[in-house]
Amino acid sequence: MSEIRLHDGELNIMELLWSNKELAAKDIAKIIKEYIGWEKNTTYTVIKRLIDKGAISRKEPGFVCSAIITKKQVQEIETKHLLSSLYNGSLNSFITDYLKYQKLSNLEILELKRIINKQI
Repeated sequence: MSEIRLHDGELNIMELLWSNKELAAKDIAKIIKEYIGWEKNTTYTVIKRLIDKGAISRKEPGFVCSAIITKKQVQEIETKHLLSSLYNGSLNSFITDYLKYQKLSNLEILELKRIINKQI
């Protein structure tokens, strides 16, 4: 899996494609205009960047776009990056810091235990 990093604007477009499988660029631009307020040219520029990065493909007729990378792949890449940049790659440090500030329910604690036991 290549290390494709996406910024928030690119993720907006990817979310549309992940939930719709494929969309024409003009439809993406309409939706993004309605929800985010971007002009068509801005949306097309971001689509072009995503194509150049290898995150989406386009086909004719109609400039139809579809995701090449999955949401899961992006989550894995971003999680690794977060751990690397903020916690020196230490999952233990991340979990310890995260749990310091969370109030977990009994059900959440049981689920975490199940996940950990599955890994052992």
